[in-house]
Amino acid sequence: MAKHLILCDCLGSQKIDAKGLSAATGLACSRVHTGLCTTELKAAAAAIEAGDALIACAQEAPRFAELAQELGAEAPGCVDIRDRAGWSDDAKTMPKMAALIAESQIPAPGYKSVDVMSEGICLVIGRAEIAVPAAEKLAETLAVTVLITDEGDLPLTRAVEVVRGRLKRASGTLGAFSLHLDALQMLEPGGRGGFTLGAPRDNATTTCDVILDLSGGTSLFPAPHKRDGYLRVDPGDPLAIAAAVHEASQMVGTFEKPLHLVLEQHLCAHSRAGQTGCTRCLDVCPTSAIRPAGDHIDIDPMVCAGCGACSALCPSGAIRYDAPPVDHVLRRVRVLAETYLAAGGRAPRLLVHDDHGVEMIALAARFGRGLPADVIPLAVEALAGFGHAELLASLACGFHSVDILAAPRTERDPITAEIALAAAMGGADRLRLIDLADPDALSDLLYGARPAPLQATPVLAMGSRRQIARLAAKALLPDATAPMPLPAGAPYGAVLVNSDACTLCMSCSSLCPNGALVDNPDKPQLRFQEDACLQCGICETICPEQAITLEPRFNPSDAALSLTVLNEEDPFACIECGSLFGVKSTIEKISAKLAGKHSMFMESGAGRLIQMCDNCRIQAQYHSENNPFASADRPRVRTTDDYLSKRKDH
Repeated sequence: MAKHLILCDCLGSQKIDAKGLSAATGLACSRVHTGLCTTELKAAAAAIEAGDALIACAQEAPRFAELAQELGAEAPGCVDIRDRAGWSDDAKTMPKMAALIAESQIPAPGYKSVDVMSEGICLVIGRAEIAVPAAEKLAETLAVTVLITDEGDLPLTRAVEVVRGRLKRASGTLGAFSLHLDALQMLEPGGRGGFTLGAPRDNATTTCDVILDLSGGTSLFPAPHKRDGYLRVDPGDPLAIAAAVHEASQMVGTFEKPLHLVLEQHLCAHSRAGQTGCTRCLDVCPTSAIRPAGDHIDIDPMVCAGCGACSALCPSGAIRYDAPPVDHVLRRVRVLAETYLAAGGRAPRLLVHDDHGVEMIALAARFGRGLPADVIPLAVEALAGFGHAELLASLACGFHSVDILAAPRTERDPITAEIALAAAMGGADRLRLIDLADPDALSDLLYGARPAPLQATPVLAMGSRRQIARLAAKALLPDATAPMPLPAGAPYGAVLVNSDACTLCMSCSSLCPNGALVDNPDKPQLRFQEDACLQCGICETICPEQAITLEPRFNPSDAALSLTVLNEEDPFACIECGSLFGVKSTIEKISAKLAGKHSMFMESGAGRLIQMCDNCRIQAQYHSENNPFASADRPRVRTTDDYLSKRKDH
């Protein structure tokens, strides 16, 4: 159903060009209201009852949803054009509003999820004076055990279970924590006077659904704020403890856990034949949800927090972000750029942010200068998942620069590395990470110096991440033909072979996970396709002659798509049949070292076996005096006459 765009200038605080928005978005527009959520609520009700309303106000979305429920109608769609566009020091905001409206109409993809069940079994860790009061409050809704970490007096309460011990390690997540303890002492509540503890026991194990850590010590898990069900609080902050107690009390029931990633293990370049190659995802995962699993890696979806860094860094595409998929994000980027430019906008800039950025932008708009009219915000689930391919694609789609607005808990290292990689592939001086917490400072920065116009024809970025990055980089560097150096660890580059040391043993080609190194079945030849090289390093590690080195670089020419010869030699001709086999120099070296000198080749003519092809070697050995294939004569087949003659003899 075609949408009807309902406009409101929010008490005259923004200028709205209804005619321009209708032409740019293709949507029918209402007249510009002034108080749609208050004095003109009847107009909103009429639009909602019509069933095709798209209201240009996100702030009052809950109010409009409640109104729809009262009317027995479906909740209307809402899009924010005020905080993100209308409240700005710039006057010409219509192209930006049109872009935001068009982007809001892209259907959101569904995502996969799994149910997580918590029965409310909670462990509180800390000193008795702090942990026990918190546990008593939680005991009203959860089944609580307190692990006391000090040697103070034991509480007399029986509202919660009390133990003392030393927590060695913990694993798991909400609804499935596993704990291992030493020196565990259980409470003995009987007898007169204070309670006592039993004898300590080591290697005790238990499970729980929720952990409230008030110990103030080292976190039980890496990136504790990303571990579902684990609440770690400063024991000296009463307000933080109260908030954590309230949060823990809500962690009982069934919860929906999104499955953020898709893993295709056959594409993984982690290892081959016990030789470790790519470890990018293992190195960057903040929650340790990724583990080696033989020749590939494995991901624990229950521990994964969905930061997206692994998918951005994965060179082979074995890990893909799926909540939402990359192609959905790129479609949003493309629609934003195309609509903005078609509506008359010029030199757009993209501001990528998460939920923290939404607040920053709203505060900057309400109390400050807002965003410039050429800065278009893009909200994403995972900032670290917006990697070099997305950065380059954004520039290739028509944006003149891309900024990523960091949140307080954003993993900055992977974003910085991806920006550096994208900059080296054509995005130089157009990409940056903004690390500001002040909304006014954000506005001042964006209103400051703007990048020079980008002289590149927009392209449609499609395919895998590698294909998107290559296509976008070529569009940004139309005149480049020579390879360009990339930062260390980049997933693009060349394999350099020392032909004097290489023996063409083909160990590298047999283990190359992406088929970048291949042999030639017709002659001794090592060939290489640069575009397929992941720079995983397995070839460099496995080479027995240490003849291989890696060179991170990006080759924009079409030569990167074809096979080139890294090393080749003449084959050896069999001395019996003349067929070609092996490597001439290698056969000659082996013959010189072994023939007549090694115990296996001391006999006359035995050294000739080295210079024979497989068929001739077998034939020569079969017909030799000491035939290794020879066996005893087959026994004569016994017949009926043999049995009868034996019977006659008896």
